[in-house]
Amino acid sequence: MEHFALGHWLLVLAYLTSVVGCALGLACAVQARHAADPRHRVRWLVLAAISIGGVGIWLMHFVAMLGFSTPGMPVRYDIFRTVLSAVLSVTAVFAGLLVVGGRAKFGWWRLAVGGVVTGLAVNVMHYTGMSALRVKGDFGYDGGLVVLSVVIAVVAATAALWFAVFLDRLSLRLLAGFVMGAAVTGMHYTGMAAVRMHMDMSAPDPAGAEVFSFLFPVFVLAAIAMAVPLCAVLMAPAVSPKAAEPVAEASVTV
Repeated sequence: MEHFALGHWLLVLAYLTSVVGCALGLACAVQARHAADPRHRVRWLVLAAISIGGVGIWLMHFVAMLGFSTPGMPVRYDIFRTVLSAVLSVTAVFAGLLVVGGRAKFGWWRLAVGGVVTGLAVNVMHYTGMSALRVKGDFGYDGGLVVLSVVIAVVAATAALWFAVFLDRLSLRLLAGFVMGAAVTGMHYTGMAAVRMHMDMSAPDPAGAEVFSFLFPVFVLAAIAMAVPLCAVLMAPAVSPKAAEPVAEASVTV
């Protein structure tokens, strides 16, 4: 088994990326819960899914993987699977948010299901993205750490959604973003700790693209993915405490 580097100096940047995307997405989810028009509600949920799934989860993974290396040997990526991981992330997060934030009334079972789906979205994205990795050799996973990564993501994502659903103060939404950012980042590095590399120096160089070859388009798309929801949130009317009260009163509805 060979060692590989993770670039731990990128940990803080990756975490902050996740916090920004998750906090912005959860703010969109709050707007969705108070939208009177079902069509507006779906639009808010789409923006939330792009922010959380595209930025908070996928871009965080991308930033963290900038530090991944196998010293002295090349690392390549399958572009199709890399793009697929982003699509799966946004789609799965949208499904989870649709369960939690698709209606004005809220049931505890919706929080549980939404937390599981959103938490699993983090894992689906991560392991699909990892399947795009190409190295000189192969790699597997420690089963126990994989299970732990799933538990971390589901528990923390559920907690973050609880903050977003029940608490409408800006400071608490930001706190939810930090919690969800911890879920994504914690899951990523736990999943990476599960990796077991088996390098083969005699193997041919792997096919695929270098990560820096598609760095520019990724960050351009990420900037758009953050700018559009941010503008929408800033221009949206503030959710008043009175508007939030019926949601809290209906929170025990199943």
